[in-house]
Amino acid sequence: MFNHILVPVDGSKPSLLAARKAAELSKVFGSAVTAVYVVDPYPFTGVGADFAYGQSQYLSAATAEANTALDAVKSIMEAEGVTVNTLVGEGHAVHEGIVNTMDSVGADLIVMGSQGRRGLEKLMLGSVTQRVLGAVKIPVLVVRE
Repeated sequence: MFNHILVPVDGSKPSLLAARKAAELSKVFGSAVTAVYVVDPYPFTGVGADFAYGQSQYLSAATAEANTALDAVKSIMEAEGVTVNTLVGEGHAVHEGIVNTMDSVGADLIVMGSQGRRGLEKLMLGSVTQRVLGAVKIPVLVVRE
């Protein structure tokens, strides 16, 4: 039913739960799995000595964070006997990086976690999951804590 599952991750508990669900689905359907961590290559990183990063320092730190999250997904997939391809994607908005990755790998299902924000926090911060749901025409399975 699903040939290729995309799992966007950020290292959070919900994203790792989504990776576990994707592993289960992959075993049932024989699907390929790609995990992606999206990095903004040109962010505004803040003002002041405590938050100012140079571009190379930022990219180094972001790549290290991405690799940590993707290594956790690899461990989950290996424990389930599932092969996973991992990618560090780029996007000025995370949902755009997810959609671009979906297109480039030919995913026909996205399995992603939801942080479960409510009220004012959801309104102010928006939701990557909500934006992905509005931007794609393939099924999205949202895994909640």
